Amino acid sequence: MKDFQNIKKIVIVTLFIAFGISKVSAHEIKGSCSNHETFSFFCDLCGCSTSSGSFGFGTLSNANFIGVRYIYQNFESKNGIFDDSPKSEETFNTYQLWAQIPITDAFYVTANLPYQDLNRSYTNSTENISGLGDSSLIGWYKLAFYKKKKEGETVDFNSEKEPSGHSIQFGLGVKLPTGKFEERLADNINPGFQVGTGSVDGVFSLGYNYGGDKIGVNTLLSYYLKGENKNEYQFGNQFSYAVNMFTAFSTEKMNIMPFVGISGDVYDSIKQYGETLQDTDGNILNASLGSELAIEKFIFGASYTLPVSQNLFGDNVESKQRFSVYVNFAL
Repeated sequence: MKDFQNIKKIVIVTLFIAFGISKVSAHEIKGSCSNHETFSFFCDLCGCSTSSGSFGFGTLSNANFIGVRYIYQNFESKNGIFDDSPKSEETFNTYQLWAQIPITDAFYVTANLPYQDLNRSYTNSTENISGLGDSSLIGWYKLAFYKKKKEGETVDFNSEKEPSGHSIQFGLGVKLPTGKFEERLADNINPGFQVGTGSVDGVFSLGYNYGGDKIGVNTLLSYYLKGENKNEYQFGNQFSYAVNMFTAFSTEKMNIMPFVGISGDVYDSIKQYGETLQDTDGNILNASLGSELAIEKFIFGASYTLPVSQNLFGDNVESKQRFSVYVNFAL
């Protein structure tokens, strides 16, 4: 109930700010999807095994930004193979500072600094851990494609190339062990109940984007190469994927972009002291919907995610739902 009340407060504050800013005079935002970037993906790198790498979108608008984001995740863990085995309810609250900073026209950097507040409730007790999570830094190169000149058309070498709406993005980054890893929690049914991993991890991403006059489509594939921490504990490598479609509805003062999509993660087994731990791998497929509202230099967004199918830690951990809201300021 406490987590639900926190979500309500954040949503109310976000809507209140959006309503207030809508009273301010804004520049015209064009309605064509081709005038906006597709998802500038920014991976949510808590680093823990149950945290989705495919979850966490950047802004849909064509803007570099700095902002704040809140992510709520809910899990249920079962300690045993029977229906009446003891269960625990877990809620992950993540508060992020995040940014997308341009370096050149084709190269930009994304950065993320999270604060984790994790709660777990049993039948007769509760547990809480909180603190700074694992930060990340990713460099992105964007390769844009342009329209070809029609046959017989005069080539003007002084004119600018016309974008085709298609582009490919390459990402290379690192997750840093700024979050504390507690070895006493490693034997939990859900090993993801940690504020950090204590390891340095590599991030490799490849994305395809298309923005047309009516719709936009994007895909992102990411691979997370997990390192071993000082406790000789190594979370399993992770493959994440996401496909999303969106459209845009514009007025003189604002731009609204709803989207739908699917995403998923595949987790390798965890290793400790060089040994593979049983029932620590898994996979999950999610469906998401949400929307983004751009007014002047402010960008407001929200998304809701539900699992379609999953098999996590030998079916002993079940992901329930995820919810995210963010407020960004375009640079």
